[in-house]
Amino acid sequence: MTVSTPLRTTLIGVALSATVLVPLQGTAFAAQAATTGAATTGTASSVAGIEDETARALARSLADEAWKRQLGAAASGGDAVDLRALTEGTRTAAGRRLASPVAEADRAVAAVKGLPSDVGSLLRVSLVPPAAKAGAEDAAPLVAAAPSDDDGTGFTAYDSRGNAHTLDTDEAPDRPVYLVDIDGAKAVSAGLKVVGEALAAKGLDVPAPASEVNTSAAKATSSPLAATAGIDTTLIDSVRIADVKEPGIKGDAEIFTLVTGFGKDGKPRVDTVEMPYLNKAATTYYPNQVLVNWSNYKYNMADAVMMEDDGDTNYQALAKAIVTVLLTITDQGVYTPLADALLDAVPTSWWTDDPDYVDSWYTLAKTTKGTRNGAAANGWMNVSPYFVSEL
Repeated sequence: MTVSTPLRTTLIGVALSATVLVPLQGTAFAAQAATTGAATTGTASSVAGIEDETARALARSLADEAWKRQLGAAASGGDAVDLRALTEGTRTAAGRRLASPVAEADRAVAAVKGLPSDVGSLLRVSLVPPAAKAGAEDAAPLVAAAPSDDDGTGFTAYDSRGNAHTLDTDEAPDRPVYLVDIDGAKAVSAGLKVVGEALAAKGLDVPAPASEVNTSAAKATSSPLAATAGIDTTLIDSVRIADVKEPGIKGDAEIFTLVTGFGKDGKPRVDTVEMPYLNKAATTYYPNQVLVNWSNYKYNMADAVMMEDDGDTNYQALAKAIVTVLLTITDQGVYTPLADALLDAVPTSWWTDDPDYVDSWYTLAKTTKGTRNGAAANGWMNVSPYFVSEL
């Protein structure tokens, strides 16, 4: 399970011009937004908007042939390239002009997502190769923000003159296309720490006292009659999701799971579980990952809610929403499912883009074993009890 550490959050508004980023509202606005945790309005205040303006600026910069060749060489390996590192390390004039705007855009993305400004570079660029047609590889490239609309059929890309072109999300492009997006795995990892900080501040992730650690017989010890200290857990042996809630052309999904139940102190608790491996639809993964640490729970029941970060998820706001609703729930002496309460806490507007609800699993117990289908029929997990003994 993820271990949460305190993080700070700031919020600034930034807009990109062709090659320059300028603050939207200045430092006073930034201070106010950081205090309230509110997102700014307008396209430049969203991750998608920042990505789009960055894509437009990057497209214009490709009029410089030397910079275009360098970008092509860097992205030709198929992996996403750190855009900030690339622009700061280039010697080309066009690339150098992008360095400061890209750094500002990185900080703006972190702010909009409720992450600390020192989280590091988040913006990256990857190459989508064209369809196998004569001359397609040599055609002038386009640049686009990675589409975030799961149900969208088209997205906008720009050429070096700033002209917009509409591309189909389900078809290979007829020329090279660079996609600008964020490092989702990095953002999720940092975001779940933000959630963990908020939970810890309200006592919603208090671990079990050392005196209450399980001392049942281990599954495998030097003596089958010996007892040992340790913890009971539920392990994910395998997992498969039909729809990862991510447009195919965008690439890998960023999945995480929130496990909910009542802690030893009788308060609702949430544990965050990163799942960076679970990034493709209709693919079976075998992570052998701990899903539930039962030593932290009062009752022999827990729920799991799986989500996917499409980009604009503000983890500070997500944490606040979760904390607000869970603090209204009290222990009535019997287990109460918390998954629905957690889902109800997420603002309705978020379900159009981020975070996307993937599936949920109710009433998991220490003895739960085998394949469990998700309540939304979008996936399944094969789980098993696993005792973790002390060394």
